[in-house]
Amino acid sequence: MLISRAPVRISFFGGGTDYPEHFLRHGGAVLATAIDKFCYLTASPFPSHLFDYTMRLSYRQVELVKNVTDIEHNVYRECLKFCGLDRDIELHNVADLPAFTGLGSSSTFTVALLHALHSFKGEFVRPLDLAYEAIYVERNLLQDKVGCQDQLMAAVGGFNLVEFRTETDIIVHRVPISAQRLAEFEQHLFVVFTGIKRRAAQVVAHQLEKVVDNTDTLKQMRTMVDDGWNILTSDQCFSAFGHLLHEAWIAKRSLSQVISNPEIDQIYQQGINAGAWGGKLLGAGAGGFILFFAPPEAHSRLQSAFCDRQVLQVKVNAPGSEIIFA
Repeated sequence: MLISRAPVRISFFGGGTDYPEHFLRHGGAVLATAIDKFCYLTASPFPSHLFDYTMRLSYRQVELVKNVTDIEHNVYRECLKFCGLDRDIELHNVADLPAFTGLGSSSTFTVALLHALHSFKGEFVRPLDLAYEAIYVERNLLQDKVGCQDQLMAAVGGFNLVEFRTETDIIVHRVPISAQRLAEFEQHLFVVFTGIKRRAAQVVAHQLEKVVDNTDTLKQMRTMVDDGWNILTSDQCFSAFGHLLHEAWIAKRSLSQVISNPEIDQIYQQGINAGAWGGKLLGAGAGGFILFFAPPEAHSRLQSAFCDRQVLQVKVNAPGSEIIFA
């Protein structure tokens, strides 16, 4: 048996510019970090000659199938077909966090699964190629309306500025930040669960309909990526990063009327009133987790403000997809 794991991510700036519908015309980039919350896949040989089915798959459900084409779970099915596996394998999935919460968990699952399948076959795949494969599976085989940052961050991990040129030409720049400054940065993060789960594709579809109309705003959001990089890699006060996040949220919120709603707006204002410099809803919008960026001394007030909600403790700069047991 082998076990793969891949991290979910927090995206600070540039989300929305990582869709080919935008970056193939105007370029795109994100500033994001992998965090210490993971999706796990186990893969082991399955003795199908002893059973009346050829594969066993588990997630929220369990599937016992004779043919790969009979698999109901579309990501399992397409990844198995893509890797040329059609029998004698058992796969199980567990995760640290639920799906549809704005941290890129769907793409993280795809990356962890592809990594497990390649390793099961004895194949080594470079992290960047693993990201390209996951993008291809999701956008071409599954026809999902997804961007390209989630797969990339799950595959390579770390804290990065990522430039998108094409779906197979992505440049990763590690943020050159000292361990001391990174630890200080981490102390400013405060992540709250809205309690709302949603499928990102439903939000993105509406946003992509307006991608041309939103070109100027998306270009502005791309510029914020460089601004965020400059703050992190200098000795500027972190308050500048928080205020920039607030600007980014205002810009993101303007992309589509379905990105926010009165409940999310209320949660965001609660965080600002409790002392946060800024923040943003993570992922495509409409639900999931909200990130606040606040001085450490304000965190007790944030805890009190959100005592009735789940607060997620996170560490940044997590490693990318890896085989942790074989």
